[in-house]
Amino acid sequence: MKYYLIAGEASGDLHGANLIQEIKKIDPSAKFRGWGGDKMVENGAELVVHYKKMAFMGLTEVLKNLRTIDKFLAKCKDDIIQYRPDKIIFIDYPGFNLKIAKFARQKNFQTHYYISPKLWAWNTKRVFKIKANIDQMLVIFPFEVEFYKQYNIDVKYVGNPLLDELSSWNNTLSKTNVSQIKNTFNRPIISLLPGSRKQEIIAHSRILSQLASIYPAYQFILAGAPGIENSFYENLMINKDVPIIFNNTYALVKASEISIVASGTASLEVALLKTPQVVVYKTSELFYQVGKRLVKVKFISLVNLILQKSAVPEIIQKEFQLKRIKKELDMLIHSAHKRKSVENDYAKLHEILGNPGASTRAAKEIVNFGNIYV
Repeated sequence: MKYYLIAGEASGDLHGANLIQEIKKIDPSAKFRGWGGDKMVENGAELVVHYKKMAFMGLTEVLKNLRTIDKFLAKCKDDIIQYRPDKIIFIDYPGFNLKIAKFARQKNFQTHYYISPKLWAWNTKRVFKIKANIDQMLVIFPFEVEFYKQYNIDVKYVGNPLLDELSSWNNTLSKTNVSQIKNTFNRPIISLLPGSRKQEIIAHSRILSQLASIYPAYQFILAGAPGIENSFYENLMINKDVPIIFNNTYALVKASEISIVASGTASLEVALLKTPQVVVYKTSELFYQVGKRLVKVKFISLVNLILQKSAVPEIIQKEFQLKRIKKELDMLIHSAHKRKSVENDYAKLHEILGNPGASTRAAKEIVNFGNIYV
């Protein structure tokens, strides 16, 4: 069969590549084409457009590039018609993908969505577009099943792909890397994960770097994000004695006593690595006030959202100050009861998410789904 995948960012490229690997095991004659990145190409996909050409961040940049986006949409539709895939697979990236999904439904292509847009957090009305245009929805958070059930949409929880990544990472070399980081420094480590985008890093790094002078018994180390140059961090940090480690974040987090992490996927990764954490987030006040009115969830961290409780502290916006961060760090450093509570919550998180194998289960669901329309 012929498969057409659309992923619009680095994480989608990774998930798409893993999905391609698993589909090949079930359908050895499978052919793949789509929008994504280098990892999908490495696994046999014929690339139409690289996701880096579609990386428009923020409302202003999107508005400035509306004509380019329209051209990409037209190109994608034409390419689908020319390729005539048996199955179209959308991977997150809802602004683009839901428009193509509507077109695909009109042309009677079979449509699959792997990794749901965060409709449970905001812009819930998009759920009706999914109901109208998607044949099969595969989700990666258990609570998403209940969310869709409210709208009479039957979705399938296939597990979380982060479990797959961590399972493959947890090998002899990884354990060696953890030991090397611990042995390099003669103090217990607190890792800083200020985010992956420059706006996030700017918002968080200055304050976080100051913690090193407050806790001289600890070694603070910052995890550098892919594609961000070392000098960018050095210009931001007030305390220049905080080293930066690139391309080894899992090992750094695993070697840490505590991580301070910007809200996002990283908070779930830290939890799955079983490292106690403090979640932080700060953005522009205008963006925060607008977001506060649109977002419909009680928590910002995935850990708390999945557990539906305040398992890890969240320090947001005006509360993002040294005094408040220190209070939470002191709790984790000095309270055995607090650390035991975190340990228990992380065990429950693992239980809820289930076992690795999300890509394998997603591939089976997609390959075996229904009849081919075209």
